[in-house]
Amino acid sequence: METHKLVFDSITEEQAAKWLGISIEALHRLLDQHIFNNGTPRPAEVHFTQSDLLLLSYWSDKPRNNLKVISMPRRRE
Repeated sequence: METHKLVFDSITEEQAAKWLGISIEALHRLLDQHIFNNGTPRPAEVHFTQSDLLLLSYWSDKPRNNLKVISMPRRRE
């Protein structure tokens, strides 16, 4: 699995799009589809954490090499 060392606490839209391998417009579409979808407008400037990038990479239509999502087994109660 390819990993990227990110040293930023706050990642800009430009950095996030570059890391994801998508355009700013595609990033905005992902945000509008999955985050700002309840009528709340997307802020003019959005910053991300590393965890945010993980979700965005999962939601992205762009295939990522060796990206595997493993479902966790159901817990027994």
